[in-house]
Amino acid sequence: MNKFTLILLLFSAVLINSCGHKTQEVKGKPFLEVEGKYLYADEIQQIIPPNVNAEDSTEISTSYIKKWVTDVLMYENAKRNVSNKAEIDELVESYRKSLTIHQYQQKLIEQRLPKEPSEEDLKAFYNEYSSQLALKDNIIKGLLLIVPQNAPKLANVRAWVQNPNAKSLENIDKYSIQNAISYDYFGDKWLELSEVLKKIPLKIDDASRFVSSNRFVETSDSTQHYFLRILAYKTVGQVEPYEMARKRISVILLNKQKAEFITKFEDELYNDAVSNENVTFYNKKKK
Repeated sequence: MNKFTLILLLFSAVLINSCGHKTQEVKGKPFLEVEGKYLYADEIQQIIPPNVNAEDSTEISTSYIKKWVTDVLMYENAKRNVSNKAEIDELVESYRKSLTIHQYQQKLIEQRLPKEPSEEDLKAFYNEYSSQLALKDNIIKGLLLIVPQNAPKLANVRAWVQNPNAKSLENIDKYSIQNAISYDYFGDKWLELSEVLKKIPLKIDDASRFVSSNRFVETSDSTQHYFLRILAYKTVGQVEPYEMARKRISVILLNKQKAEFITKFEDELYNDAVSNENVTFYNKKKK
C-alpha cells in the first residue's frame, strides 16, 4: 500500500465519522496542493453520500481527487502550451454574450408571455392544419382486463366486458380488486393500439383491419386470460384526435410565439436606439 492510498483510507475514515455532522464551515487546512491550486477536506466531504461505508467512501474520494488533480494539471499545461489564447478569449466572450442574451430573453418570455396558448388558438391551429396531423399508428379507446386462467366467474366477466355500461364497469372494478392481474380502463382517452397489444399474446398481420373489424377480443395463454373491449378506434392516416394532438400543438404555438416576441422586441430595441440617437452612424449621407 503506497503512501497516497494510505492517506486516502485514513481521510475516508475521518469523512465517515464526520459526514453526519456536515456544516458550512470556513475552509481549513488544505488536503492537497498542485500548481498553486488547493483542494480542501470539506470540498471532498461534501461529495460523499451519507451513511456510506469505508470502501465506497475511499473509492468516491479517490475518483474525485484524481479528477480534480487531473483537471488542474491539464488546464495549467494547456495554458502553457496553447498559442491561440486570443482566439480562446474571443470564443469565451462570444459564448458569455450568447448565454447572457439567452438568459435575458428567457426571463422576458417568462414575464410577458402566457404559459400556454389559449384553447381558442389551439383549436384554430388544429382546424387549419388538421390535414397535416395524420395518425402514424392505429389508436383505440376501451378497456383491457387480464385475469388468471383459474379466475372465477369468467362467464360474468365476459358479459361485463362485452357490454361495458355503468353497472358492468362497476362490477369489473369490484371484481378486479380481488381477481385481476391488471385492469386498464381507457374509455376516456386514446391509446396507441401497438402499446395495448404489447400486453396481449396476439399475432396480428394487419393492425388496421384488426381494429376496424373487432370490438371484443378474448384470448388466453398458459397462465392468463385476456379480455379486450374496443369502444372507439381510428386507423393510420386518419386525422389525429384533438385531445391527442393538443399537447404537440401547444409546443408548436409556444415556440412560434416566443420567436415572434423576440423578433418584435429586438426590432423595438433597435428602432428606439436609433430614434433616441443612441446609435451613431458615421459617413451617413445627409438628405
